[in-house]
Amino acid sequence: QVQLVESGGGLVQPGGSLRLSCAASGGGFSVSAMNWYRQAPGKQRELVATIASGGTINYADSVKGRFTISRDNAKNTVYLQMNSLKPEDTAVYYCNTMRAAGGLIRNYWGQGTQVTVSS
Repeated sequence: QVQLVESGGGLVQPGGSLRLSCAASGGGFSVSAMNWYRQAPGKQRELVATIASGGTINYADSVKGRFTISRDNAKNTVYLQMNSLKPEDTAVYYCNTMRAAGGLIRNYWGQGTQVTVSS
């Protein structure tokens, strides 16, 4: 059973930085893509950044140049470094991965960590 635990959220002023972490357990980390999503109040959950098992990275246009996703396979952890934060980055941030089993794809989510950007 895959478990994801996020940490690192908090309150930060506009222009500030935060680093989110997501620790994974349950196996398969190094061969799986890892994703960060976020959901702001009243809005749909959106994909922020993805890092494939081979290291290919993609970002949402809204965070390009400000956020950096990385992974440490030795620690089964994925990170999201967030710089130049804006009030519109305020959201609950979720770690996500998928596993295939028996011909089905299952999504796994962490509990989320709140990021609030405000002066």
